Amino acid sequence: MEKLSEQYWKERYQKQEIGWDLGEVSPPIKAYFDKIEKKELKILIPGCGNGYEGRYLFNKGFKNVHLLDFASEPLETFFLNTPGFPKGNLHNEDFFRHKGGYDIIVEQTLFCAIDPKLRLEYAEHLKSLLRDGGKVIGLLFNRDFPSGPPYGGNKNEYVGYFTPNFSKLKMDNCYNSIAPRKGSELFIQLDK
Repeated sequence: MEKLSEQYWKERYQKQEIGWDLGEVSPPIKAYFDKIEKKELKILIPGCGNGYEGRYLFNKGFKNVHLLDFASEPLETFFLNTPGFPKGNLHNEDFFRHKGGYDIIVEQTLFCAIDPKLRLEYAEHLKSLLRDGGKVIGLLFNRDFPSGPPYGGNKNEYVGYFTPNFSKLKMDNCYNSIAPRKGSELFIQLDK
């Protein structure tokens, strides 16, 4: 089955084959947004899964949060469990077809889920979704996997994808990863 199809991801959720799911907001992303006071920012979380980051941000007062996922199940569950969240801010679609203008895009598990052959296209599409002055923040794996998804990689590889599309790149070893990912994540900030 094609790993970039809605059906593939739908079946992963139905079978509970969601090893990437932390069951809570990722600590590095939480720490980043805990410092942000500007609550009117327009934020996109592509490949949001069960939307823990989206729920956290919404409950912290960020009201212009948009969640995007190929699979409808996690979006439906998120909506049922997040009172007051605007249904129009849930996007059940292919990331590569999504349009919009965002201040911040949160990368957590989408990059590692797509075929590595699409990584440059991913970087280009990220840039197209950002407003001028916007940024991408989040996490990338800094390790290899025998097969995927998830697909791994390293900082040197990532710099090659993002340098042509962003004016400033910051990729640091993540100091506050969850225990199973300690030493294998980079916290990124890519500025348009």
